[in-house]
Amino acid sequence: MSIKVSIIGGGGRVGSNAAFALQCGGIVRQIALVDVNADLAAGEALDLLHGASIAGDQRIYATDTAGAADSDVVCITAGLRRKPDESRLDLINRNVSLFKGILDDLKKANLKRDAIIFVVSNPVDVLTRLAIESLNWPAKQVLGLGTVLDTARFCSLIADMKNLPPSQVKALILGEHGDTMTPIWSSAAVGGVPLSAFLSVNEQNEVFKRTQGSGAEVIKRKGGAGYAVGLGIAEVIHSIALDQRRILPVSSQLSGQYGIRKTCLSIPTVVGRAGVVEAHEVELWPKEKSGIQASAKALDETWSKIK
Repeated sequence: MSIKVSIIGGGGRVGSNAAFALQCGGIVRQIALVDVNADLAAGEALDLLHGASIAGDQRIYATDTAGAADSDVVCITAGLRRKPDESRLDLINRNVSLFKGILDDLKKANLKRDAIIFVVSNPVDVLTRLAIESLNWPAKQVLGLGTVLDTARFCSLIADMKNLPPSQVKALILGEHGDTMTPIWSSAAVGGVPLSAFLSVNEQNEVFKRTQGSGAEVIKRKGGAGYAVGLGIAEVIHSIALDQRRILPVSSQLSGQYGIRKTCLSIPTVVGRAGVVEAHEVELWPKEKSGIQASAKALDETWSKIK
């Protein structure tokens, strides 16, 4: 299937790393980079293009928002970077007006009606909801990166702590991509074996605390995340492009799961060519369910401030 992905913010660290991950994946047919700094987007596209003969036969180029009109997936990564001591929700005061401008440009671009809008910009849960309501787009066709990156960090750090193969660690972070994120230990496993056989309670607390602080740690040490988030973005887009229907902790608008409606946050979600195929309310420990509901409350409070 020939899939075109446009990355709004493609000149930035996250957008360009996502483009590189998509190039290495070799699945999508076209990768278009859009950025307010047109020269930067053109430079990133040119650099990627130079490697096309090695990586694969994709079309990679820079364009403007109008050039994204025929995209199958519009991935929005543009945004102001989080400061080391700033919560993701604090970003809302600086990023909402920027994001609204992007949405206005997308309205003018006359996107395909079956296009998937994929939000990465932070605070991702709030901005995903804003995209649904501002674009008047079907909720199933709008999703955010949610806790995909948090989950990847969580699994990788668990593996690193106990010298386990990272790809065999299966553990989820659900809820908000931010301060109220919730670790799901009830289903955590490695190679099909419960993780409780490998980690003590103290180690569980330690690795989750490190996961919570991972974003700020990366910002402090190198200025911002890039490689891991790029891989996470590619994982979601590949599931869409190939209609893989993978279960991923993307952010989507809930319709009653865990007693939550309208709020966008992460629960186990089937992702395919149509976007959000189904968001599952799986059985959780009471404290895990309470954690997700606390995320919804925090996000609703923030949402009420921007309406």
